[in-house]
Amino acid sequence: MCLAIPVKVVEVLPNQQAVIDLSGVRKEISTALLDTVQVGDYVILHVGFAIGKLDPDEALRTLALFDELALIQSADESPA
Repeated sequence: MCLAIPVKVVEVLPNQQAVIDLSGVRKEISTALLDTVQVGDYVILHVGFAIGKLDPDEALRTLALFDELALIQSADESPA
């Protein structure tokens, strides 16, 4: 199974690279598959590559769903 997640670009670097933020975690990724990327853009990240741009509202809705899933999972793992 493959998973691609929305992330926010916080810095554009030379050589088709960028720094993204995902819940406070920053990571350098490749933007070689996209024409342009700007700070503030949301991109879909898959195995270290930005594979598409995403509407900010859609990205925020998706990230909120991930947060809800994490809360549900942590509640399921709590001792009864």
